[in-house]
Amino acid sequence: MVDLLAPSLDRVPEHERGAELRAPRGQLVVRQRGRQLIGHALLNKDTAFSEAERDALGLRGLLPARVTTIGEQVSLELEHVRRKGDDLEQYIGLAALQDRNETLFYRLVTENLEEFVPVVYTPTVGRACQQFSHILRRPRGVWLTPDDVGRMDRVLREAADGREVRLIVVTDNERILGLGDQGAGGMPIPIGKLALYTAAAGLYPAWTLPVSLDVGTDRTELLEDPLYLGYRSPRLRGEDYDEVLEAFVEGVKGVFPEAVLQWEDFKQHNALRILDRYRHRLTSFNDDIQGTGAVVLGGLLAARRAEGGLKGDRFLFIGAGAAGIGIARTITRQLLSEGVTLDEARASMALLNRQGLVHSGRIGLASDQLPHAVDPAPYYDAGLTADDLADTLAIARVLKPTVLIGTTGCQSAFSEALIREVATNHERPIILPLSNPDDRAEARAEDVIEWTDGRAIVATGSPSRDVEWAGQRRTIGQANNVFIFPGVGLGAVVAEARELTDDAFVVAARTLAGLVSDERLAAGTIYPPISQLRFVARTIAEALVKHLRDAGYGRQFRDEQIADAVDRAMWRPEYLPYQPG
Repeated sequence: MVDLLAPSLDRVPEHERGAELRAPRGQLVVRQRGRQLIGHALLNKDTAFSEAERDALGLRGLLPARVTTIGEQVSLELEHVRRKGDDLEQYIGLAALQDRNETLFYRLVTENLEEFVPVVYTPTVGRACQQFSHILRRPRGVWLTPDDVGRMDRVLREAADGREVRLIVVTDNERILGLGDQGAGGMPIPIGKLALYTAAAGLYPAWTLPVSLDVGTDRTELLEDPLYLGYRSPRLRGEDYDEVLEAFVEGVKGVFPEAVLQWEDFKQHNALRILDRYRHRLTSFNDDIQGTGAVVLGGLLAARRAEGGLKGDRFLFIGAGAAGIGIARTITRQLLSEGVTLDEARASMALLNRQGLVHSGRIGLASDQLPHAVDPAPYYDAGLTADDLADTLAIARVLKPTVLIGTTGCQSAFSEALIREVATNHERPIILPLSNPDDRAEARAEDVIEWTDGRAIVATGSPSRDVEWAGQRRTIGQANNVFIFPGVGLGAVVAEARELTDDAFVVAARTLAGLVSDERLAAGTIYPPISQLRFVARTIAEALVKHLRDAGYGRQFRDEQIADAVDRAMWRPEYLPYQPG
């Protein structure tokens, strides 16, 4: 039996460390009774408490007479949520359910992933961030401000409330999706990400902690809103910002030494420097950089399965921020593994930002852009002028890309002329307008299909409607990081990873590519359906545990132990029998 209030669940002897991460199963010991038990979101069963539990746990008379099943409760909650016509209202309704009964919330989401992933996370979560101070019902997670620098340990410890936190998602709220600085309103991002960790990878909710580093905001409308709930100050910069960050990292290391940390929605240069600064000190990764790189590489490898890899492709990136650089880094690692030299890999790519081509002759490039700055000579030799290097179409005519990737956050950044140009370079060009929410996408899937005469392989960052073309229905895959980060996080936690290297994300990408069926590829769809998220996460976790073992960064499981270790760590949202403690 398991005591849910114990610091660790089902602890095993020290010589078996690594096998102790076990999601609660069997009969559970609970210390709460009566209204306190009903008010505990992770323990509450609402009307599904049995007759015996009602007698033993002081619930008699506090609930309607009829005992319901979790299946009946799911049907009722579906009725409640679907009655709300607006996506934001559905988000608020699901958040209220999560605050009341987490097991039921996760059962509802896991049984209806395709319907509710877009509500729990992108694109609806963007609206929740924008309206955060006006829709907040019950605070969840922990906000850390500059005033907490000297008390990080205490604040984190009190936020955990005795729980053994194994996975943290933290944001500083500055680059929320394509919406920019949202101040304290960025908190729905880590909350949503951790909800997907549980729904997709089975991470027990009590093992997770969402964190907002609320270091102020430069968004005037937030600072002038009398109802704004955040730290009312211009956004902290420079050494003062770094002091908050350092105090937070030291606090995590001291209070949650076994936790894996995910950096989320930090602005480009902060995101890259923070990842590089702390990845060796703290088991951590940045989903916008490494997760995005892996999900895109997974889709590309699936699309080019018949060709045996990517070394025949050329890549044009519109957008050279954290996501674009993360994708370029990951593709480069894959190309090197295919026998392409580093110089050849770099020459096969071109990154453009607002100032045009990222090239070695440009003044003022950031340090994270320099490795991807190309030699401009081939472009000048082709007759381009300095002004032409800011012309996306002119660059495409010289590079002759077969893959077009957009991470700009700018609607319609892919022109018809650009897409038609890319389509001349391959029978099946790959076009990826990845920015989200969908009103920030570089192109619409239906336009891409039309402008390439139905030949393009298309995937989008936000969910996209099916497209009718030449009498056939095309299902558009979603290049959603949810195919990567839940499995990576689960694998890292099970393996007790000491570090997550870039190679780990290449492993995740290759595993994802292998999970796309031949039937979906034949239809031009390069990702699995969202409904298969738990299978995808579990498979990636197993591959990652094996890789971390072989690379010397994780526990030395035997091959036959890995699947069982991953299975033990995956929580299933079902009601278990309770016994009073």
